[in-house]
Amino acid sequence: MEKRTDMLFHIDDTRPQEEAVRWGRFSFGRWTMLLAATGRGLCYASGDDEEDFARHMRRWYPGHRIVRDERTLEPYAARLREYYEGTRAGLDVPLDVRGTPFQLAVWEELRRIPYGATRSYGDIARAIGRPSAVRAVGGAVGANPVMIAIPCHRVVGSDGSLTGFSCGLEWKTWLLRLERAPVV
Repeated sequence: MEKRTDMLFHIDDTRPQEEAVRWGRFSFGRWTMLLAATGRGLCYASGDDEEDFARHMRRWYPGHRIVRDERTLEPYAARLREYYEGTRAGLDVPLDVRGTPFQLAVWEELRRIPYGATRSYGDIARAIGRPSAVRAVGGAVGANPVMIAIPCHRVVGSDGSLTGFSCGLEWKTWLLRLERAPVV
């Protein structure tokens, strides 16, 4: 089956009030994720950690109603399912991610890492014109709210070794092997 690589992302740093964030829990084989979206796009896709989700919503989506609604999120879940099954190389979904200007710059650079490839934190720092900000890049990578769509799992240590991943190194290893990326 041919892998689809179309990517149509929308990253928006505006903060509309009184909008609902719809969220739900989805299982993909052995992995469980929390997904959330506004009317503008996917705003959260990470491991099954409701405390992390709540913190993220309080910080970046204040004033939004938080509504559990798996049915509305099913189109996002379907695309993620295809990715996990190995039939989709990217997610062609709109995003509504919020972060600092530095985080947004890092996340935009992460989107440029091709399927099946990896980059180091130093590579990302140099690419955004901040070569001495390697640790700050690590912090921004760790704060990524939408794994897979913004492929933070493709960032490795300068020697190619696996480094931190918010959902654990076992999941990161599995994602890189799914993409047939080099894993040290």
